[in-house]
Amino acid sequence: MTNRVLTVSRIHTVAWPLLVAWPLGVLVGSFTIGAAIFAMVGDTGSDINFSGGVFSLFGFALAFYLQAMTQTFPFALGMSVTRRDYFAATLLVAAVQVLVFGVLLYSLSLIEVTTGGWGVGMRMFAIPDYFTSVPVIQLATYFAFLPLTAAAGLFLGALHHRWRVVGLFTLGVCTLLAAGAAAFVITWQKWWPDIGHWFADVPRSVPMVWLPALAAAAGILAAWTVVRRATA
Repeated sequence: MTNRVLTVSRIHTVAWPLLVAWPLGVLVGSFTIGAAIFAMVGDTGSDINFSGGVFSLFGFALAFYLQAMTQTFPFALGMSVTRRDYFAATLLVAAVQVLVFGVLLYSLSLIEVTTGGWGVGMRMFAIPDYFTSVPVIQLATYFAFLPLTAAAGLFLGALHHRWRVVGLFTLGVCTLLAAGAAAFVITWQKWWPDIGHWFADVPRSVPMVWLPALAAAAGILAAWTVVRRATA
């Protein structure tokens, strides 16, 4: 079983540019541009000059797992790979990617803090202290949101593979209706202050680690539920 999963995981090496090269390339490009801009602008009067370039890495991770289910999955089935082996192999690749990128982002965040924002006061990798200053939670946050991104890509890709655009549109409409209904009830019952207090008072690990980790687990389970019944 383990050998089969390792063998199947090599299918994803075909898309290694999307898995590794493009995310790192765009990350380097975003960092270079952001650092150059803040160096040119100089002192902005703010302690934190935030650059959102790090989100490009999450975008490429989402795209990779989307195509893993919409393109590579049918190809694997055509090569007589079982659904279980393919899904397990994809999760193995995701685990390695999460480990590598999580450690990379955390290491860069430490360098960023040590150098005062790369010498120009730029905040790109480090999580702001007003969210949390606990190193363990900061590292765990990367290890929670990266799997969440992968799980979202797997689920959306599986949904598209089985029901095509209809499945995505249905999910979008249902999500919109559910969010609208929740917002209506919360506003009607005047729960917004209580929700705000809950997020402010609850331990930082809950919204930053445990909730996204649970959402990632739910997304993976939902993706497998869809995939196990999907045809080539």
